[in-house]
Amino acid sequence: MKRGIVLAALAAASVLAVSTQAQAQVSADWVRAHETFLAGEELRGRGSATPDEAIAAAYVAAQFRGFGLQTAPGMDGYLQKAEIVRLALKAPITLAVDGKPVAGATLLFGDGKSVEGTLMIAPAKALSRTAPADVLLVTGDQSAMQVYRTAAQMKSARVVLVRESAETRAMTERLGGSPRLPSYLRGEDPGARPSLVVLPAGAFDALAKQGGTKAALTVPITESTSVTTNAVGWLPGTDPKAGVLLLSAHLDHLGVLADGTVMHGANDDASGTTAVLELARTLAARGKSKRGILFVAYGAEEIGGFGSTWFGAHPPVPLDQIVANVEVEMIGAQDPKLPAGTMMMTGYERSTLGETLKAHGALVTADPYPEQNFFQRSDNYSLARKGVVAHTISGWAVVPTYHSKDDTVANIDIAFMTRAIQSLVEPLHALANSDAKPEWKPGGKPE
Repeated sequence: MKRGIVLAALAAASVLAVSTQAQAQVSADWVRAHETFLAGEELRGRGSATPDEAIAAAYVAAQFRGFGLQTAPGMDGYLQKAEIVRLALKAPITLAVDGKPVAGATLLFGDGKSVEGTLMIAPAKALSRTAPADVLLVTGDQSAMQVYRTAAQMKSARVVLVRESAETRAMTERLGGSPRLPSYLRGEDPGARPSLVVLPAGAFDALAKQGGTKAALTVPITESTSVTTNAVGWLPGTDPKAGVLLLSAHLDHLGVLADGTVMHGANDDASGTTAVLELARTLAARGKSKRGILFVAYGAEEIGGFGSTWFGAHPPVPLDQIVANVEVEMIGAQDPKLPAGTMMMTGYERSTLGETLKAHGALVTADPYPEQNFFQRSDNYSLARKGVVAHTISGWAVVPTYHSKDDTVANIDIAFMTRAIQSLVEPLHALANSDAKPEWKPGGKPE
């Protein structure tokens, strides 16, 4: 039997089982079942915009239908697809100075564009005050990533040259020897970003004495396309004027690495997807609420939040009707910094949403890692930038298994997950039946 048929049969069987038990309580058995399927070997880590991601989305969509959810307004099915364009090198880059190739130049990041211009020299400590240049060689012992971030923020250069170091060698290894080039949704402008090029020590030191010469970076690229898939379910409300709640998670992960290692992503973010499924099942079992509720599992979060970006640009209901978005990510383990059973909400202080949910018993509190900028690092941010009060709830955002091969079902705390999801049911049900509308606090709304 073909793999796709097997997976479809599994999904159909689970839907049949759900349809015979309209339970209004979160089930540890269902939590484990969803986790085992989504983070199992068969889905191979649900790589972003891959057939494995599409199967995961189809599974979620089948569950939504089994729970009695409807297709969202304006949609003719439970799946929303978007095309992603990816750039990659088709041959090694070349860097030439005064027409002579510089051996060993390696591209780490960039926008895929070739550049010609004047080579300028600047010390890292003066980078923020440096006049813009086409090609900028940065001296000093500052971190290459810090140099790159500063140059990007200040728009200091189109190409940034740095000296090879232990840091850049480690970065090259993490990238698998291939540069990080843009991926973007079809029809969108990928934008411009500087290219970060690493030079061998000898070549770098020689060029550091050649400011004012002509330099040219050639980046031969190839373009490929893939499709990402969102799963969307709709529980209509009784009052069309009351607004809509959006409950979401991302269903993709890192897929299969070049060496064949499967990155299962049980916590990141099969746990969040499982939460959305259980919230959909339990809230649907309670019948219609005053407000409509959208349940969404996004694709392609790991490569740039493309599923949520596409959803935000093509929402089934106008964004100004969404009174709040609760994203769930990585609730498979308890953060030891937080009280037992409590979850963190990113950007808690930015709006009244956390306080509103907490008033109805939600076990949520402020993010204990503000320096990590988690508010901007999950799918909630795509909606928050468009004005929707949107936050992410997590169990432990810096869990040791993050983005590792050990993020498996064996390392998920099913009991904690079950209690955590259950703790959200009543607060979300109350918000869906109230007139309360969470608001941004002064300065809280992203610019």
